[in-house]
Amino acid sequence: MKKYCLAAALSMACLAPAAQADTLLGLYVGVDGWQSDNDGQFSYKDNAPQDFNFEDETFISYYAALEHPVPLVPNLKLKYTELELNGSATLTDTFSFNGSDYVVGTTANTLSDLTHIDYILYYEIFDNDLISIDLGLNAKQFDGDVVVTGTTQQGGTNFSETVDFSGFVPLAYGRAEAGLPFTGLSVFFEGSFLAIDDSKVQDYQVGVAYELIDNLAVDVAVKAGYRSMTLELDDVDDINTDIDASGPFAGIQVHF
Repeated sequence: MKKYCLAAALSMACLAPAAQADTLLGLYVGVDGWQSDNDGQFSYKDNAPQDFNFEDETFISYYAALEHPVPLVPNLKLKYTELELNGSATLTDTFSFNGSDYVVGTTANTLSDLTHIDYILYYEIFDNDLISIDLGLNAKQFDGDVVVTGTTQQGGTNFSETVDFSGFVPLAYGRAEAGLPFTGLSVFFEGSFLAIDDSKVQDYQVGVAYELIDNLAVDVAVKAGYRSMTLELDDVDDINTDIDASGPFAGIQVHF
């Protein structure tokens, strides 16, 4: 469902009348591939958390941004990030999840879907041919589930429990890019951050972009760098997480 929502959002954005200069209207669309090294733990309600050995994964992220010249109205960026984590753990203590107690000494497996959409509203604080700075707010929407399979005291072997969860996490957003004159290269940083009470969320990437095509009709750039995500979520529909995912990424961006 989330993929269809993003596809619809991208389709509507592509139908907007784009101009040749951002002073009128600018549309950015892009896709990244992210090789992520994952680790962490999660728990249900007030039960003790369980560490899992999560597999390294390759995830896909899509985004679209629409910039316009209307005063006081923020620009809009939508970003979809795939984040489905497969993991396992040999239990040294009883792990309780959704009312089931998984038995000590057995192996519990999990598929944790933390896929999400970022809804970003931002302003261009500074923008010229060499430097651009954007600041704004991000609402990161989670709509996933956590599945745990293993041996339980109540259900026996290969018993699965599933907990669905959804919610929005508000974050501060910032992006900066600096061009290297006469090279087609630029360096950039983009991130969203939150630290409040027992929750901490940070999602940032830093990298280098190279402009392959630059003309009045379209700009095309390739980029590569490093992305890091920390998801310390406190009681999102009874789910608590402490997940770290980080690793290199590469992608392509088209600017109309």
